[in-house]
Amino acid sequence: ATSVKAGAIGLVIVMLIMIIAYRIPGLVASVALVLYTTLMLITLNAFDITLTLPGIAGIILGIGMAVDANVIIYARIREEIAAGLSVHAAIKSGFGKAFSAIFDGNITTLIAACVLMWLGSGSVKGFAYTLAMGIVISMFTALVISRLVINAVYAIGVRDPKFYGIAKERKVVDFVGKRKIFFAVSIILILCGPVGMLVHSNVIGDKAMNYSLEFSGGTSTNVTFNKEMDIKEIDSEVTPVVEAVTGDKNVQPTKVQGTNQVVIKTRSLDLKEREALNKALEENFDVDTSLITSENISATVSNEMRRDAIVAVIVAAIFMLLYIWFRFKDIRFASSAVLALLHDVLVVLAFYVISRTSVGNTFIACMLTIVGYSINATIIIFDRIRENMRTQDSKESLEELVNKSIGQTFTRTIYTSLTTFIMVFVLFVMGVTSLKEFTFTLMLGIVCGAYSSVCITGPLWYTMKKKFSKKNA
Repeated sequence: ATSVKAGAIGLVIVMLIMIIAYRIPGLVASVALVLYTTLMLITLNAFDITLTLPGIAGIILGIGMAVDANVIIYARIREEIAAGLSVHAAIKSGFGKAFSAIFDGNITTLIAACVLMWLGSGSVKGFAYTLAMGIVISMFTALVISRLVINAVYAIGVRDPKFYGIAKERKVVDFVGKRKIFFAVSIILILCGPVGMLVHSNVIGDKAMNYSLEFSGGTSTNVTFNKEMDIKEIDSEVTPVVEAVTGDKNVQPTKVQGTNQVVIKTRSLDLKEREALNKALEENFDVDTSLITSENISATVSNEMRRDAIVAVIVAAIFMLLYIWFRFKDIRFASSAVLALLHDVLVVLAFYVISRTSVGNTFIACMLTIVGYSINATIIIFDRIRENMRTQDSKESLEELVNKSIGQTFTRTIYTSLTTFIMVFVLFVMGVTSLKEFTFTLMLGIVCGAYSSVCITGPLWYTMKKKFSKKNA
């Protein structure tokens, strides 16, 4: 229930930002967003899909894509008004010009979702289903519903350009010129991962990464309390006691519905530690120790599932690469997009290693969300580079063209990243403990995705274009 409330608050904040930023089109986008969420919930209900954390990730990514599609369209409408078109012509042209970016971005992510459905297992499949549904529904609401609503608004007499906004001339920032700095920062961040793993496994003598119960197994302790406790009470009162005794920062308490029992999952405990935990529970909560039972639990994420997830992601990346190559007729677009994707995954992986955040089911969901999110942002910029190349001025250098393209899509990158970030941040603030870890790494992934799409992908493509000109390609 808390997560639902957090989602609703996040959605309202996103809608307000859209209205403030885009005026009438922002209001239209908000209508489309409400419709998107409603259709998503109806579909989940119709197919009787239980929402797991990966499922929630799929929905958040879907909302991000829905906002993104609207932002691309309305930013385009503003540009057309600034170029001197009437509002009516600008609306028509805005939808037309935004279509290829939205189509390519969504189809690439949909390809990834289909591969994950086909090759993934367990939580990966759950993520893929909700993501695929989200993409189809968000494309429908952005391209069909938004168009109908905005044309209806225009038809009833809202025709003044001031209601739609006019794109301001942006100062072109030299992203390509600063590429060496960006590349150096990225390489340092990426290297933190393998270095951290080596330090932990060889120097400290710990595991390379902090694998959670799903990956490494542990101990399950069933405790009968004197009263029924809700999740909030368990999180604030019981969990700290268990953490203090076991030294485990990834305690997973689960309430047994309709009883006073709570199942507490921790790392594997030996007999001495189990007795110490029983004693602490007796002292703090006056529980009857004869009613406490504990058993060893095996890892739920087997090596096979882990391998499935890795294979699915690699195959998805290959299919994405092929699609981008086919659509953009240039292998350099495809390879720089996939390299940027790899960059985001490796930077977030480095964060997991250094912060010792537990690696479990949420880790897989988080990585998959970043893959889907990152590729979409990259394609928007590449779409603009492709468009500008068709109308390139003979005096304009390739470097200027890339910088101009990044500048033209900059507002879209900021708004989409900001709105998705807010959705996740509200979940982080209001959600239960199990959500916090997941949402925190997702926020990091969103920031990383925004950075790589603005600072890495364009300059990387430019570098490849210069190094491997048509003669070598």
